[in-house]
Amino acid sequence: MSPNRPLNIVGLGGSLAAVSRSRAALATALEGAEAAGAETELLDIRELELPMYNPDVHEPTAAAAQVIEGLYAADGLIWSSPLYQGSISGALKNAIDWLHPLGDRDPPYLQDKVIGLICASGGAQGLQAINTMEFSVRALRAWAVPYVVPVATAARVFDEAGRILDPAIEQQLKLLGGEVVRVAERFAVDDSPDHAAECARASERVASAAA
Repeated sequence: MSPNRPLNIVGLGGSLAAVSRSRAALATALEGAEAAGAETELLDIRELELPMYNPDVHEPTAAAAQVIEGLYAADGLIWSSPLYQGSISGALKNAIDWLHPLGDRDPPYLQDKVIGLICASGGAQGLQAINTMEFSVRALRAWAVPYVVPVATAARVFDEAGRILDPAIEQQLKLLGGEVVRVAERFAVDDSPDHAAECARASERVASAAA
């Protein structure tokens, strides 16, 4: 059984680069989610301009609130990072750190959210960043989709403007977006009234932060 509304899939990622291959990969995966019937939103790390997370700061900035509330209200998520020094970018890690206050919610953190994982690397590797993201997924009590997309030698996959050149990789990214929707639909039927109400309040907080 599917929910009576389109699922909301939120993508988080990219890099601080003006042309980001990980952001282009994320946008392609969100196209796959849209083709599967979901509504999507891309939270671009470069555009967010998040401050560094400080646990002593109890009032998040508007950008931090957008991340916190947007991810909490989503039915499913897609994260995408470049591979930097064998791990995820510091900018994406900082965005994930901003989710720490969600531990006080009910349900806490990103409990039972479905998350798809993407990495864009300059070399032949990419799973290191995906493995790092998966550690955070588990810590946030969410579920990683088993199908992941490590985009190796990304300079050959995307052109200088960020357009995808490899039809096979494009298909894989769109398949990941569809998988996030498919699995999120399974979780949506188990959405409790309390959780649904809290997610609705999170959506209202997103609108207030953007106003």
